[in-house]
Amino acid sequence: MWRVTLEAFGVLLLAFLLGNLALAWFELSKPVTEARAEPQEPQEPQEQSCFCHLTGVLDDCFCDVESIDVFNNFKLYPRIKKLTERDYFRYYKVNLKRACPFWPDDGQCAIKDCHVEPCPESQVPAGIKSGNYNKYSQAASGSDGSGGSGCEQAQELGAINSTLSNQSKEAFADWARHDDAQDHFCELDDESSPDAEYVDLLLNPERYTGYKGPSAWRVWNSIYEENCFKPRSVYRPLNPLAPSRGDDGDGFYDWLEGLCLEKRVFYRLISGLHSSINIHLCAQYLLDEGWGRSVWGPNAEEFRWRFDRAETKGEGTRRLKNLYFLYLMELRALYKVAAYFERSVVHLYTGNGHEDAQTKELLLQVFNQIKMFPMHFDEKSMFAGREKEAKSLKEEFRLHFKNISRIMDCVGCSKCRLWGKLQTQGLGTALKILFSEKQIKNLPERSGSKGFQLTRQEVVALINGFARLSSSIYELHNFRLLLKESGR
Repeated sequence: MWRVTLEAFGVLLLAFLLGNLALAWFELSKPVTEARAEPQEPQEPQEQSCFCHLTGVLDDCFCDVESIDVFNNFKLYPRIKKLTERDYFRYYKVNLKRACPFWPDDGQCAIKDCHVEPCPESQVPAGIKSGNYNKYSQAASGSDGSGGSGCEQAQELGAINSTLSNQSKEAFADWARHDDAQDHFCELDDESSPDAEYVDLLLNPERYTGYKGPSAWRVWNSIYEENCFKPRSVYRPLNPLAPSRGDDGDGFYDWLEGLCLEKRVFYRLISGLHSSINIHLCAQYLLDEGWGRSVWGPNAEEFRWRFDRAETKGEGTRRLKNLYFLYLMELRALYKVAAYFERSVVHLYTGNGHEDAQTKELLLQVFNQIKMFPMHFDEKSMFAGREKEAKSLKEEFRLHFKNISRIMDCVGCSKCRLWGKLQTQGLGTALKILFSEKQIKNLPERSGSKGFQLTRQEVVALINGFARLSSSIYELHNFRLLLKESGR
C-alpha cells in the first residue's frame, strides 16, 4: 500500500517537474518582442518626443535612419575621429579677418569663448607650411610629378611666354582664374594673404560660445531668405521663439514639395548643416565656470529647445532628418573621391614620412569602410533634364551656395566663423566632387591631376566637415539616452 502510494507520488512529482521545464522552454521560445512586453516607465507623449518620428526611410533617398545610426556610430565615427587628430588634418589655414561683404560689421563678439587662438608658425609641421604637398611622388619619379623634369617645363613655359604680349598674358591669367572658379562652390580664402593664419582645430573645438541674438539670426535669415530659392511671401519657421505669423509652417512645406528635386535638395543640405551645428553647440555646452575652470558637456534642455516637436511646432524632426540627408550626400562624395586619393601619386605631406604613411593608410581604411555601406545617395537624378536647362540650374545652384560661403564672413564670433567657414567649405568641396565624376574617373595613376584637383585647404575642410556630421549623429544617440534617463 505504502509502496504504491510512494510510486504514485513519484510519478506526480516527475510530471510536475517536466511540466515546469516545458513551460520554461516555451517562455524562452517566445519572440523577443513578446518576451519583452513588460510594464515600462511612463514616457512623454509621442508628439512631444524629439525622436519618435526620427525613424524609417528618409525623403528623397532610399536609406533609413536606423541603418545610418549603426553604420556611423559603430563603424565609421571612431575611424574618422582618429583621422582628424592626425597632423595633416588638424591644421587649417583660414582668414578670420575678412570684412562682411553684405552689411556693416556688427563688431566682433566680446565673449571670451568666441576667441580663436592661432597657431604659431613654429608649431606647424614644416611640410604643411612649405606647400610642397606632393614631395614624395616627385622624389620617387625624379620630376615634379607631372611627367617631365622641372628644367624641361621651365624651357617650354619660357618659350611660350616669349611669344606673348603682356596683355595676352593677363588675359590668359584671367581665363585660368575663371575656369578654376567654375569648379568651386565656395569663396576660398587666399592662403597667401597676410591675414590668413593656421589654426589648430583640436585646440579650438567647436562648442557653445554664447554668441546669439540679432547678429547671429541675421546670418541664418540671410542664408534661408535670400539663398534657398524661396520667395519672401513663403514663411519658414526658422526661429522657434520668434512671434508666430499665424502659420504653422505647413504652407512652407507645401511650397517646398512643389520645387524641383535640385532646389529641394539645396534647402535640405542647408537645413542639415544648420542642424548639425546646433547639435555641436548642445553637446559641448558651458555647464560650469567655477574655480576658474570651465566644464563643457551635453545640455539636454538646450537640445529640446532646438529640436523637440512641441518646442518647434513639429519642425525639429524635419531638421534632424535633413541632417541625415546631408550626411548621406557627403558620404556619397567621399565614396566618389576615393579613387583620387587611392593613387600612389597622392601623399598627405607634413614632412614626417612615417606619420604621413600612417595618415594615408587610415584615410584609405575610412574609404574602404564607406564602400561597404549599401545605401548610398543617388545623385544621378539631379540636373538630368534638358542639357541647356540643366546647365543653367547647376550654375544657379553653385552661385547660391557660393554666396552662402561669403555670408560666413559676416559671423561675429571668431570661433563660430572658423567652424562655419570650414563646414561650409567641406560641403562645397563635396558638391564639387559630385559634379566632377567623369574627371575623377579619368585621372592618371602616376602623374599630376589634370582636370580635377583638390587643394590641401579643400581636403582638410572635406574630411573635418564630414567628421562634424558624423559627430552629430553620434551625439544624437547620447541625447536619446539623456532624455530617456530624465523621463522626457
